[in-house]
Amino acid sequence: PADMVDLKIRTPNAPAYQMFPEITGANPTPMAFSEVYLALQQGVVDAQENPLPTIQFKKFYEVQSNINLTGHITNSLVTIVGPGTVGKLGAEDLKALDAALIDAGKWASAEIVKSENELAAWFTEQGVTVNVVDRGPFIDAVSPALSSADMPWAPVIFERLQSIK
Repeated sequence: PADMVDLKIRTPNAPAYQMFPEITGANPTPMAFSEVYLALQQGVVDAQENPLPTIQFKKFYEVQSNINLTGHITNSLVTIVGPGTVGKLGAEDLKALDAALIDAGKWASAEIVKSENELAAWFTEQGVTVNVVDRGPFIDAVSPALSSADMPWAPVIFERLQSIK
């Protein structure tokens, strides 16, 4: 977290994305996504946060020398089944759907980790320094704020999220 102090980091103009940099002492700099490449190139911002596939696709690696793998936001597979559909399923079908979704989630999580590892190696080949960050100090720095009554979620939601391994 000490490395974050006074870091100008591009964030979307949304409180949820600005929270992590603020808590760690950085200066979140809201800016349109289309302006990020030039902002990095010209030093308007020191850093940006995006998933590795986005950094590759938008070629941000051309104008940044480091990627820090903080893991503070992760990709995921989200499946939504409407109540109309669920209401048409019997108990056995619901059980099968639940099992299939759990399997799909495990598969997607493994694929995301595999892809991130491959991209980290690719960025290294491009001359970018990829740093695996010790998350402990970051967790210690942000946990009090994230579990405070000021957050827009109920404490039980925070506790459930923290229990996910």
